[in-house]
Amino acid sequence: MKKIRSTLGLALLALCTGALAQGYPAKPITLVVGFPPGGGADTVARLVSDKMGRILGQPIIIDNRAGAGTTIGSDLVAKAPADGYTLLLGSANLYGSDQLLYKSVKYDGARSFTPISRWSSAPLLLAVNKDFDAQSVNDVIRLARQNPGKLTYASSGSGVITHMAGLSFTQATGIDMLHVPFKGGAPAIQAVAAGDVQMTFGTPPSILPLVQAGKLRILAATTAQRSALFPNSPGMADAGVKGYDFTFWFGLFGPAGLPADVSKKLFDASVEALKDPEVKARLEKSGNEAAPSASIEAFREWALAEGRISKGLTQQSGASLQ
Repeated sequence: MKKIRSTLGLALLALCTGALAQGYPAKPITLVVGFPPGGGADTVARLVSDKMGRILGQPIIIDNRAGAGTTIGSDLVAKAPADGYTLLLGSANLYGSDQLLYKSVKYDGARSFTPISRWSSAPLLLAVNKDFDAQSVNDVIRLARQNPGKLTYASSGSGVITHMAGLSFTQATGIDMLHVPFKGGAPAIQAVAAGDVQMTFGTPPSILPLVQAGKLRILAATTAQRSALFPNSPGMADAGVKGYDFTFWFGLFGPAGLPADVSKKLFDASVEALKDPEVKARLEKSGNEAAPSASIEAFREWALAEGRISKGLTQQSGASLQ
């Protein structure tokens, strides 16, 4: 009798899962972004989700949950029902660096989330306040060596991509700079524009408007070679920093246990949206490239590998739990 009940239970679960996927989505979807409005992640989220919502036939609503290096938003999605109606715009920090930096983190990237697809890839931009003495990357290195621990760089939070880019730069050059974390890219960039912090490794959507306004200057892109997205700015190898090549990415995640058919619908909609010429052009204008994954499995393996790199950088940084 127990075996019959168990078999019936599994059959009902399969029917319910199939019905969920077949009718999905039947209501608006929430996309959680762990940064405030106006930054690089928010820009990518809004550009791609707008087109995806039209493909899926339901709006995708952006829910900005800034703070604690994106872990507040990530924790919310990790605890959400695995029905496809609460999703996350995430990156490599899910896979280890969050746990190393924040005592409150209970999720595990590999077990708490369902990877769906990468959305975007881009270099960061090393930008300085318009009145800062450095006119080149070599000037930054020279000033840092003359004033160890005195030069400051802003990031959008401890452990996130803009921190990792700065940390990698100090390791590649052997200099010591002071990291100043903020709760998001927009306030970090504003601090540099105001002269409160000297520089940042920022996302293009955050940096470019203030460059155009004459408040910031770009010294280099964080790719080794000159980026086609920023042909007027040198890459790091061009600027004299060997062995430094840093890009950032954002991808779509759901809670663990997301039904395979729901994941496939979201993956297919992501790929279709990212192939749309208008979406691609708008992403490029904001300094990002559309970068859909070849498959869900390919994205899972790639995100895990990126996560190991991010975790290693965090461990090397000596950053303490917050």
